[in-house]
Amino acid sequence: MAAPLSAGALVRALRAEGVRVVEHDGWRTNNRNHKGAWGPVHGVMIHHTVTSGTAATVRLCSEGHSSLPGPLCHGVIAKDGTVHLVGNGRANHAGSGDDEVLRAVIAESAGLPAPNENNTDGNARFYGFECVNLGDGKDPWPAAQLEAVEAVSAALCRAHRWSAHSVIGHKEWTNTKIDPRGFSMAALRDRVASRLGGTAPAPPPRPMVDLSRLVAAARTDPSAPGTPVTYSGVRTVERALVAEGLLAARYADGHYGTQTVSAYAAWQRRCGYTGADADGVPGITTLRRLGAEHGFTVRA
Repeated sequence: MAAPLSAGALVRALRAEGVRVVEHDGWRTNNRNHKGAWGPVHGVMIHHTVTSGTAATVRLCSEGHSSLPGPLCHGVIAKDGTVHLVGNGRANHAGSGDDEVLRAVIAESAGLPAPNENNTDGNARFYGFECVNLGDGKDPWPAAQLEAVEAVSAALCRAHRWSAHSVIGHKEWTNTKIDPRGFSMAALRDRVASRLGGTAPAPPPRPMVDLSRLVAAARTDPSAPGTPVTYSGVRTVERALVAEGLLAARYADGHYGTQTVSAYAAWQRRCGYTGADADGVPGITTLRRLGAEHGFTVRA
């Protein structure tokens, strides 16, 4: 049993495990929390999508469809192993399943009972990851994708101090589903257990943002002709603002222009600043808070 990870903690856990992560616009606030509980969480559930194509699948899993609103998972695992984050909170992925299975997952039992009832809300209790695959038994599972499934599962188990027995397939939760089809969940759990038993991969170095250079860009870029990039660290900050839903992705170009000024001012207001204190020019407190949430450090 555990409280769900924050969006920032989830991203850090995945990247520390070596996962390639793409954060899609608005994913941090995309959830179904108004429809039911989110947490405590007990495990990770793996699915296949019955779709092809990364972009279309990511859009579907983020938005849902007429009979099932999105998000339909927390992340989409593409064929190339990239994990696309689309939801944070309750997601429509697990549906109803067997309470005996949930008890076995909570106990981290070596064996799961066969599901024969659908009497328990799984959307409240499991992280969900959809893997791009047609689920017809013929669509291949590339090595990069399977490695990402393993790494995602291990990352969450490591973050919550769970064993590999906390990783299940949708078909192990309910007798109404067959996913994931094309690889063995038992073999996946063996690989996750082996990974957890070894040394965790060294996390990638955290980007460094120099406050003085960022402030200089914020003061000079908006009035400069064209869209000059005067400091490369601007992109790091802009990507964080995109992830917060404050800046459109097309403006994460390294130019601290008027759109970035407006987005950072919105971040300052979110941090409690008002009036002239929310002018879109970064300060040490708000920048460090943004960095703590999005994985970069700040040099004053």
